[in-house]
Amino acid sequence: MIKLTQTVKKGGCAAKVPAMVLREILGGVDFPPKICGVTIDGDHFDDAAIFKIDDNISLVQTLDFFTPIVDDPKEFGAIAAANALSDVYAMGGRPKTCMAILAAPMAILETQIIQQVLQGACDVIKEAQASLVGGHSIDDDTLKFGLSVTGLVSTQKIWANDGAREGDALILTKPIGTGTICAGIKNESFNSLQSAEAIDSMKRLNNIMDYLSESDLDAIHGATDITGFGLAGHSYQMAKASKVCLCLENKNIPTFELTHASLEAKNLTKAHGSNREYTQDFTHFSNLNEIQKLVYFDPQTSGGLLLSVDYKQASSIVMKLKEHFPKTSIIGTVKNLDKHYVSVE
Repeated sequence: MIKLTQTVKKGGCAAKVPAMVLREILGGVDFPPKICGVTIDGDHFDDAAIFKIDDNISLVQTLDFFTPIVDDPKEFGAIAAANALSDVYAMGGRPKTCMAILAAPMAILETQIIQQVLQGACDVIKEAQASLVGGHSIDDDTLKFGLSVTGLVSTQKIWANDGAREGDALILTKPIGTGTICAGIKNESFNSLQSAEAIDSMKRLNNIMDYLSESDLDAIHGATDITGFGLAGHSYQMAKASKVCLCLENKNIPTFELTHASLEAKNLTKAHGSNREYTQDFTHFSNLNEIQKLVYFDPQTSGGLLLSVDYKQASSIVMKLKEHFPKTSIIGTVKNLDKHYVSVE
């Protein structure tokens, strides 16, 4: 059976255009003005756009696609779907409709493989209680798959990158390490059993609102999902948008059992370097060795949510989420902005 990861040079969110390059590209484009109703666009690198319908409800719009990050086509489809749906959850919304984005080398891949990719995605979309309503496909040199997703969110309860408040606790809902572990899969260092913890995590929906009370949800002031720019990159973007410093405690950062061993084995991607470059002027590390630092630059695919939460309810929220996201942890606090946007002790 063909190994999907061997058909591409880069996989998952590690294939993203580096953040610094993306900012340079976008900085040279004359965008049309916001039309009435657009309340959140790409200004702060939020996870999705928001279009206000009225004072009660807003649309959440996003899309995400990438090349294979695992060898099993059904698992690839499931991971790609969970990753795209995550952007809606990160804004506090619920996904409703999805459209598929598919590019496939039809001369190389059997139709059954593409069917399995789609089935894996459909299984996750069904779990999210959303619908697949169409899509677009092309014949291309490499397999790429993802979703465009539309969701709904309460206009008064949107989570965004600029919502972190001084004194908040920072909660992370999934472990870090999918970038290096999936690089290990591509390097054929790990088999499916060894990498099962990371694969299961990537397939897991970030539907935290299904497990929290209204009071808990109101205590969440801001959120983002940790994907291709790594924990350092997405923390920096939230801190910059919120004009605060995210102070992280290294001992509390959850990782997969394989994460450190995989980093020590040098299972790295180009994104490990570009994420470091993107954040180096805005992140301060105290007494961390090189492997510990690499954890923060590791490009995540379908990673967890980083939540900025009222500290009084943080412990209760963690306890509820641990039943469904076992490594949910309080990883730091929000403080006044100093010369660093992110500080790691």
